[in-house]
Amino acid sequence: MKIGMPVEPKQSALGPILSFALVLCASPICAAATASDDAGKKKADEACAACHGPEGNKPITPETPRLGGQQYGYLVQALNDYRNGTRDNPVMSAMAKPLTEKEIRELAGYFSRQQGLTTKR
Repeated sequence: MKIGMPVEPKQSALGPILSFALVLCASPICAAATASDDAGKKKADEACAACHGPEGNKPITPETPRLGGQQYGYLVQALNDYRNGTRDNPVMSAMAKPLTEKEIRELAGYFSRQQGLTTKR
């Protein structure tokens, strides 16, 4: 670099990424995700909280699993299995039977984003 020459600032790789994220969150995609979150929480509060507790983290019995923090795919599979009778539990089968595919995805999304149990290593 020569003395007296202007120095061009380095461009950060984060600039375009942050710009894209802002555009994305202003788009209908982000609005749909928020609506899905609200729908999942509403359904969870109505149908699941009585046994699994708030946010799926305070089950009423030791046999009732925590749902908060579970993996999305696992929750979708479990609810579908209860709904179609592959997995048997009288209470869960009755709760899952009327759920639509969309409601199952919303519930799984909601619970998978909640704080779950962690183990110390």
